[in-house]
Amino acid sequence: MEPIKEPKPLVLVSSSPHMHCGLTISKSMREVILALVPAVLASVYYFRVDAVRVIVCCVLSAIIFEKLANKVMGVKKDTVKDGSAALTGLLLALCLPASLPSYMAVLGGMFAVVIGKAIFGGLGKNIFNPAHIGRAILLASFPQQMTTWVIPATKAAAVTAATAGADATTAATPLAVMRMTEKVWQAGGAAASQLPPLSDLFMGNVGGSLGETCVPALVLGGLYLIWKKLIDWRIPVFYLATVAVLTGIYGAVMGYPSTFPLYHLFAGGLMIGAFFMATDWVTSPITKKGKIIYAIGLGVLTSLIRLRGSYTEGVCYSILMMNMVTPMIDRFVRNVSFGGGQKK
Repeated sequence: MEPIKEPKPLVLVSSSPHMHCGLTISKSMREVILALVPAVLASVYYFRVDAVRVIVCCVLSAIIFEKLANKVMGVKKDTVKDGSAALTGLLLALCLPASLPSYMAVLGGMFAVVIGKAIFGGLGKNIFNPAHIGRAILLASFPQQMTTWVIPATKAAAVTAATAGADATTAATPLAVMRMTEKVWQAGGAAASQLPPLSDLFMGNVGGSLGETCVPALVLGGLYLIWKKLIDWRIPVFYLATVAVLTGIYGAVMGYPSTFPLYHLFAGGLMIGAFFMATDWVTSPITKKGKIIYAIGLGVLTSLIRLRGSYTEGVCYSILMMNMVTPMIDRFVRNVSFGGGQKK
C-alpha cells in the first residue's frame, strides 16, 4: 500500500510586499525611483557635483553589497534586478548632506543593505526602513560630518563674496536655527534674522540634506505614487496633519507667529519621510485603521523630538520607532475575515 502523499498547496504566499495592482516588485521599484527624479534634479541644481557624487556612491554601494550579501547567505536569486537595492541607495543619498565624504556614503550604503535588510533575510523580511537604518548608523558614527550643511550653490557665491571667509560655505539648517533659542520667534530675537524666508524654504534654496529641501519636487513625486496607487494617502496626510496641528498648538501657547507650523512642515526631512519613507510597503501597517494610527504616531513622535528633544530633527528616529510597533498595530487593528465574527 503506497503512503499518502501531502497535497501540494494551491496558493503559495511569499514575503511582502504583496502587489495587488498588476505590478511586479521590480516595476513598482522603478516607479518609486521615477517619482524621486524631481527631488534628484532639485538636489543636483542646488548642490551640483557633490549631489551627484553622494548619490552615485550610495547607489553603487547598495548594489555591490546586495550582491555580496546574497553570495554570503547563499541566495541564488539575483535580487539586484528587482531594483530594491538601487532604491535603498537613492533614498539614503537623499537623506545625507552634500558635504559628506565619499567613503562615508559608501559605508552608509553597506549599513542600509546589510544591517537594514540582509540580516533579516532580505526584502520583505526587514522590520526597519533600510535607508533610515543607514542614516541612523552614520549619524551615530560621524555626527560632525552628518550635521555639516552646505549652502546651496545658488547662494554660495553671494555669501562668500559678502563674508570672504572659509566658513561661508556652511550654515545651520532652519530647524537648527529655530532651536538655538526659545526667543527665536520673539520680535527682535537674535536668531530670527537667520531664518530663511518661507519661499526659500519651500523651494529648497536652503542648507540641508540632498532630498530634504525642495518641497514641490517631493510633493510632486508623492502625488504621483498616490495616483499610481503605490502608496496609501492616509500615511502622508495624517502624518503631516498631526505635525501641523501639534506645532500649531505649541506655537500658539508659546506666543509664536502663525508661520511656526509652516517652518516645521517645510524644513528637514518631513516631506521625504512622509511620502517616501513612512509609506514603505514592508515596514508600515496593512490595514486602513492601522495606517492612520501609524501616521499619527509618527506625527506625535516627530513633534516631540523637534519641539522638546535635544536633537533638531525627529523624522528618522520616529519612523524607526514606529516600524518597531507596526507588527503590534497589525495584530490589534486587523480586518475580520468574512464569516469570522468577533470572539465573545
